[in-house]
Amino acid sequence: MPATSTRARCALCLRPARTCLCALVHPVPRRVQLLLLQHPEEVFQAKGTGRLLHLCLPASRLAEGEAFDAQALHALLHASWQCGDRPRQPVLLYPATPHGEQSGLAAPSPWPLPAPGPEGLRLIVLDATWRKSRKMLYLNPLLQSLPRLALDDLPPSRYGTLRKAHAPGQLSTLEAAACALEQLDPAGPSLRPLHEAFGGLLAMHAAHRPAVSPSPHPASPAGC
Repeated sequence: MPATSTRARCALCLRPARTCLCALVHPVPRRVQLLLLQHPEEVFQAKGTGRLLHLCLPASRLAEGEAFDAQALHALLHASWQCGDRPRQPVLLYPATPHGEQSGLAAPSPWPLPAPGPEGLRLIVLDATWRKSRKMLYLNPLLQSLPRLALDDLPPSRYGTLRKAHAPGQLSTLEAAACALEQLDPAGPSLRPLHEAFGGLLAMHAAHRPAVSPSPHPASPAGC
């Protein structure tokens, strides 16, 4: 019978005390809001970056689930997060899905014209493996119909051998979201603290598990 873990976890980052990420968190204000939809299997994933991304972005929210209640998801996508805040246009960070309609996917909506500025956007990011992110898309029709943002010409992931990518352009959730935020709001505050937090996470894993074998790469439904 497997032993039950009794390691205390930080209430904020949900990591065991020895690998707590809170010291890496430096808030980065952004005009684009970010909604992170996190698959349940990513909640305690040691190499995952979703919660670190959320903690570093004050203008973000995190919701855990796979198949969301349609009414609750609609509120997450469209409702104001602050009193007096004007409506935001939700945009899904996800690559194109050729022949998706033949597989039962609804066609994504076109971007509204004129396109909203950064202060009028809410970026939706799926934090899951590639396989699980596709399942989340299929199970949530509201996500299928959103306008999409696909990223091209992406740099290699800094994960290196820590997590193995199955194709070029597959980044960590944090890296993909940072690329998207820079594209949507190029004049916004520097995201350097976000990249430094990711570097700190990588250094922590190198220190605690220097001989770890590469594991499957997390989903960052960004580029191709």
